[in-house]
Amino acid sequence: MAPKRILSGMRPTGKLHLGNLHGALGNWVDLQNSGKYDCFYFVADWHALTSEYSSTKEIRDNISSMVIDWLSVGLDPQKCTLFVQSAIKEHAELFLLLSMITPLAWLERNPTYKEMKAELVSKDLSTFGFLGYPVLQAADIIMYKAYGVPVGVDQLPHVELTREIARRFNFLYAEIFPIPEPLLTGVPKLLGTDGRKMSKSYDNSIYISDRGSVLLQKISSMFTDPQRVKKSDPGNPEICNVFTFQNLYSEPETVKEIDANCRCAAIGCTDCKKILARRIAEVLKPVHERMDYYLKNPDEIREIIAEGNKKATKIARQTMGEVRAAVKI
Repeated sequence: MAPKRILSGMRPTGKLHLGNLHGALGNWVDLQNSGKYDCFYFVADWHALTSEYSSTKEIRDNISSMVIDWLSVGLDPQKCTLFVQSAIKEHAELFLLLSMITPLAWLERNPTYKEMKAELVSKDLSTFGFLGYPVLQAADIIMYKAYGVPVGVDQLPHVELTREIARRFNFLYAEIFPIPEPLLTGVPKLLGTDGRKMSKSYDNSIYISDRGSVLLQKISSMFTDPQRVKKSDPGNPEICNVFTFQNLYSEPETVKEIDANCRCAAIGCTDCKKILARRIAEVLKPVHERMDYYLKNPDEIREIIAEGNKKATKIARQTMGEVRAAVKI
């Protein structure tokens, strides 16, 4: 049997951080390497406009830097297709057609819409594009007749809305689109250095590209157990964000030792952070080596994107031929 196609995307709103790595990218790499799936991963630059429409000057540069991050952590253009959303104009056409059949109430009840409006209070998000971005997202997914969409549990409403839109199109016109399945992934809860959600807007992120003194300084500033004021106070690793990172980066024996020593105050937070900084630097060393290579070879990045765009365009044009015939327009 041919591998089942899956699709996912990411907005180019800035450098990627460790939350992105463990929340999405690591899973993308695993799916790519499993041999079970035909993986399509795209740069969602039109989606970036939903919140960054008044400041677009960085989006183009962010596209290249984000693809470099993807390749650096292990995405392989020989095993997956990497493309840029805005290069495939068919996405806009399908978005337009789907917007004609999507009930307004479906969009207004989207929980992420309400959450992002509340979170990004500094931006005016009272636009049609922001309200309607789930329709564009649906177009992105069903354009490639994706079997599945890798998501965390918080993104399930998006996939469900895509499923509803696909069903409605199939009912009104013709059975063209498979109904995509959510591929649930476990997402570790990684907080930023200040204990809040890791986000560029909070200036609390540890970026995949961070290294050396920058990495050490950020880890040194991380919030730990709030009830542990002095080194002599026993700590509780279960509520410490640094320990959450230790579980991801340090060897099991080291994690076990830190857990025991923290609880009896045999190790202080400063020493624990130094151990973590060294370990993250070790794990990310091959990532940074690949990153340095691609930064020195921008033509190779452009070629990878161009090849991915070409492959995606071929599929999108075929899909839209079927859609136009079904809609009779």
